[in-house]
Amino acid sequence: MNQEWIDPVIFSVGPLQVRWYGAMYVLGFVVGSFILKYLANKKFWPLDKEAIDKYITMLIIGMFLGARLFYVFIYNWEYYSVNLMDIFSVWKGGLSFHGAVFGMCIATLIFAKKNNVHFFQIADCMAVAGSPGLLFGRLGNFINGELYGRVTDSWAGIVFPGGGPFPRHPSQLYEGLMEGILLFGILFYIHKRERFYGVVSAVFLLGYGVFRFIVEFFREPDAQLGYYFGYFTMGQFLCLAMIILSYFILMYAKKVNVKNPLTQR
Repeated sequence: MNQEWIDPVIFSVGPLQVRWYGAMYVLGFVVGSFILKYLANKKFWPLDKEAIDKYITMLIIGMFLGARLFYVFIYNWEYYSVNLMDIFSVWKGGLSFHGAVFGMCIATLIFAKKNNVHFFQIADCMAVAGSPGLLFGRLGNFINGELYGRVTDSWAGIVFPGGGPFPRHPSQLYEGLMEGILLFGILFYIHKRERFYGVVSAVFLLGYGVFRFIVEFFREPDAQLGYYFGYFTMGQFLCLAMIILSYFILMYAKKVNVKNPLTQR
């Protein structure tokens, strides 16, 4: 399918541009804020509602720092090692989701310690509230015409600007549907039924790891990295790490037994 592409700029005011990509991130945090307030009403969020805005601010900072640093040092250090000033040129692109998760976990750990609550009491809320943001983020990637899939002759193929003349898998949409909608549904179902905090976080890591691992077979690998062992991508190795980590978190959650109030009725 070939088509005139969506303009990634919503509108401009002089040199200032408002882009769909940034708007999708904002929308993701707005939706996440509403979900956190819902969780607070249900007593799943362990603090007052007033703490939510402070937490989201910390998440934003942690997310961008983690996403950028992971991309620089794991995905493209060969380039940035000789172009150090470009490390700060975020507007040129280069963010890692796995790094974003790491950064948000650090922010969550700091926030939990500051408020004297268990890490997983906050992390589980982040997993439920943050998963819809994966849909919005991937829609932003799609509109930007970036992170597209491999060449295909299937009916789903789309010719992306900058992706050459051949149709490619819209892997951004595959990820958005699986990670942003299906995974959210799984987590929302589990958070009301699982007895202990930490299980939701483990399921998030497991679900994202499995879904992303699958989609990586349809997604074009990063040009500077290519394939490992002729078949696998860096994203898949990071997903395997998430899947393994999810097992240890699950075992830890069962051992610590921090009670989920939604199941103690």
